[in-house]
Amino acid sequence: MAENLIILLIGKGAREHALAWKLSQAPSVKKVLVFPGNAGTEQGHVKVSNLETNLKAADYRQLAKLATELEVGLTVVGPDDAVVDGIEGFFKDVGIPCFAPTKEAAELEGSKTFAKDFMAKYKIPTAAYRNFDDIESAKAYVQEADHRVVIKADGLAAGKGVVLPETKQEAIYELESIMKDGGKFATAGSSVVIEEFMEGDEISILTFSDGKTFRSLPPGQDHKRVFEGNKGPNTGGMGVYSPVPFVTEAILDEINKSILQPTFDGLEREGNPFVGLLFTGVMITPQGPKVIEYNVRFGDPETQSAMMLLSKDTDLADVLLACTSGTLDKVSLGIRPGFACNVVVASQGYPGKYATGVPITLETCPKDVQIFHAGTYRDKSGCLRTGGGRVFSVAAWGSTLQEAVDAAYEGTKSVQFDGMFSRKDIAFR
Repeated sequence: MAENLIILLIGKGAREHALAWKLSQAPSVKKVLVFPGNAGTEQGHVKVSNLETNLKAADYRQLAKLATELEVGLTVVGPDDAVVDGIEGFFKDVGIPCFAPTKEAAELEGSKTFAKDFMAKYKIPTAAYRNFDDIESAKAYVQEADHRVVIKADGLAAGKGVVLPETKQEAIYELESIMKDGGKFATAGSSVVIEEFMEGDEISILTFSDGKTFRSLPPGQDHKRVFEGNKGPNTGGMGVYSPVPFVTEAILDEINKSILQPTFDGLEREGNPFVGLLFTGVMITPQGPKVIEYNVRFGDPETQSAMMLLSKDTDLADVLLACTSGTLDKVSLGIRPGFACNVVVASQGYPGKYATGVPITLETCPKDVQIFHAGTYRDKSGCLRTGGGRVFSVAAWGSTLQEAVDAAYEGTKSVQFDGMFSRKDIAFR
């Protein structure tokens, strides 16, 4: 076990607040510095504070240099863009362990085209697909397709780069809005993957890997659409519960055998062993589990629920350090019996345009409930205000799924601001 560890945690969402909360409970941890952080990581937790610096978020070289001056012993990276940009290499260069995959391994999330071709090469089950960088060819393919399609922007699009058109006309419209110059996902949509639509239940699997050993957390089920009944556009995620009762040990064994093991083996064979957290979106179809997509970092909102399920005696810092040193098989990763539910509280208008700077009132939340800040900040007078589309994650533990769900929704009553909304059907499907 490490001692008096100073951790640098990169990010500013509820995911990072949840990680900071759990890391601060670790006996091995002296301090968690969050950059840039939010109002939740700024105050209120012993051992946790925001890193005060004028550096830009993407100035990875200077950030790594500052980390050496601050005697940081571990860097943990939340956001997808930093991981895909190769932030890990900058910390490796200064000798600081970084819990994130290499830039090469991160291409699994950085490019949908790369990921689909990788799955085809290593026979990992996924939807049938075609890649396109020419809009006319893509439109012609959609016109001729005899099945419903899913359109995915090739690059990063803040978790919103997937559209699920219900008709060919809608698919053509979406292709034009994504692939044209200055499209809605900018350069991320200059090329696309068009997939066959998969019927089934979607789950999220978060897996720690040290390059040789991998260990997964209990599966979660996210709710991507913004409105109840899975209506409206995709978001970064409106809520999640975990574990998922219909996912049996047999299904998890099949996911390990047909998806996770070949993924990690394939990356190693390519010369890019995966160190970090692999977040795999899996569709449970009548033909068995199939990969929807890979993400190469902690999920948001999945992480908030996962942190509620880690046992009190699990030292998360030890787990993350073990991944960076190839010793994951030597550390304890305990799971608390029961269930977790996380409900996202968002600003009216999200995932489109929304107001910011709206004053927030926060009251004490019930036992076994944690309110994790996302888009929040304090103004010069100390007033708590909204600063993003997703403003809070209200996460709760319960001995049954219903207890966890009820506690999370009860917890949302502790948050008040004009224009707030949340889905009322998390875990009800």
